[in-house]
Amino acid sequence: MTIRLNSEEISGYSVGGTVQVVIDTLFSKIKSEEYPLDTRLPSERSLAADLGVSRNTVREALDVLESHKAIRRRPGSGSFVIWQAKPETRSEPDSVAERTSPLDHLVVRSILEPEMVRLATINMSPRDLDELDEIVSGIERVRTDVNEFVTCEEAFYRKIAQGTRNPLLESCYELTIAVCRQSFRTALMRRHLTPDRIEGYQKRYNTLFNAISSRDVEAAVEFIKLHLIEEQKLLLHETD
Repeated sequence: MTIRLNSEEISGYSVGGTVQVVIDTLFSKIKSEEYPLDTRLPSERSLAADLGVSRNTVREALDVLESHKAIRRRPGSGSFVIWQAKPETRSEPDSVAERTSPLDHLVVRSILEPEMVRLATINMSPRDLDELDEIVSGIERVRTDVNEFVTCEEAFYRKIAQGTRNPLLESCYELTIAVCRQSFRTALMRRHLTPDRIEGYQKRYNTLFNAISSRDVEAAVEFIKLHLIEEQKLLLHETD
């Protein structure tokens, strides 16, 4: 089963940024088998406390996961995992992920992200900005959990891509996220994402959000370019 989770309307549900983070976090744990097939999820109260969100937010996220047949809710018993990954198959030798190096990925980001940020700064609606603000708040709550940070970071960039109002650009960026997941960057992130570096990223994304929300196109684009330069320095350091 393929679940495309984003902040657009999904099977009748319209979800906000915080709900999206909860969806991604829970589905990530299901895929990694932290919550294996047929196991019961923690209660809504426990999930809300663990994730630092309201029970209504958790309930809405569970609604979406159930609508996509990731879980089944049994009245009086709780929510049970029914999603099971298909057996892994070997990637074709010429698959995009296999042929993409870390530097290739960064080059594409350097092409897409400045324009993506420029258009999002111009086109994002007040509601989009509120949802982006919620995602930034989710990022700021992360302390040491690398998987949770990566999930929140993906939600942040995905929301900016959606805010461009350019479906082709959004699809192109979705591919960069997919390639990143399938190849190298998750392992790279695990190596370098210390608590201090997580805090540094949190400050960067907060600064970028402030530039976008104030409609300061020049500042937002300049900031993302500087951020990408820092990413390049980190990549070169990691591959030395």
